[in-house]
Amino acid sequence: MPDESGLTGPLSGHQPPAPDAERLRWRRVPRLHRPIVIAAFEGWNDAGDAASTAVRHIRDRVNAQPFAEIDPEDFFDFTSTRPVVEIVDGQSRHITWPATEFAADDGASIGSIVTLVGYEPQLKWRTFCDQVVNVARSVDARLVIVLGALLAEVAHTRPTEVFGTSYDDDLSDSLGLEPSNYEGPTGIVGVLHAACIDAGIPSLSLWASVPSYVPGAPSPKAALALVRRAADLIDVAVPVTDLEIAAAAYERQVSRLVSEDDETATYVAQLESSFDDPDDDDEDDAELAAEVLVEEVEQFLRNQE
Repeated sequence: MPDESGLTGPLSGHQPPAPDAERLRWRRVPRLHRPIVIAAFEGWNDAGDAASTAVRHIRDRVNAQPFAEIDPEDFFDFTSTRPVVEIVDGQSRHITWPATEFAADDGASIGSIVTLVGYEPQLKWRTFCDQVVNVARSVDARLVIVLGALLAEVAHTRPTEVFGTSYDDDLSDSLGLEPSNYEGPTGIVGVLHAACIDAGIPSLSLWASVPSYVPGAPSPKAALALVRRAADLIDVAVPVTDLEIAAAAYERQVSRLVSEDDETATYVAQLESSFDDPDDDDEDDAELAAEVLVEEVEQFLRNQE
């Protein structure tokens, strides 16, 4: 039967953590009521650090506290993703390993949130996703949302578009998402969705567009768009004032850089014109925009090594 969120699933109590002490480290078992898991992975599906920034922002604003982490030993090639040495208190040396950390707000309401932020692993993706599913089952999650960001032909001066997709037809219909018909190379996001399907946990993705002409710069504007869309979907208020300030500063800084190069300025003007050009039929225009963004997501995935 559907619960208050409109999503189907058993209203069961807490399940004990799955026994995988070598890979999944539990600090505590949070007290949650059918939470929503919101995840992001740094790497090629995190253009402008938008997705990871968005999830960290949500984590901090709902005061989520860490409760579990995945041991990186089996999942990373440390010659590619190297740990970092830090000096603590001016004396002791501390090594920080690539972290995949779960945090929760320990709320008792239907709006409880679990956040997951990590790096896309290099090894054993199926085993890695099993750990994520183990946590989702243990907290009786009713939905998994994975955020992503891609480079696209969009202008930094225009609203950031966010495209939502799901492999679950019922979920797509109820939340107004696009069904996923993508075929081709995938990343950890696609593998995690497949694991959620196998586990019977509804899941969806939200993708934000980041201007292709500023690929290396963090994009608080795209992060802001992701936070707003995710918050709307799960009906949870998330303060965004600091992201709004950062997004405005980002737009000013990029505009200044663009103005210094005539070729780039011309290109951005063309993108702005394309966005602003009205269509006689607003519905057709919205459908066309969605189709274009879907094509950009798919092309982005195919272009990744």
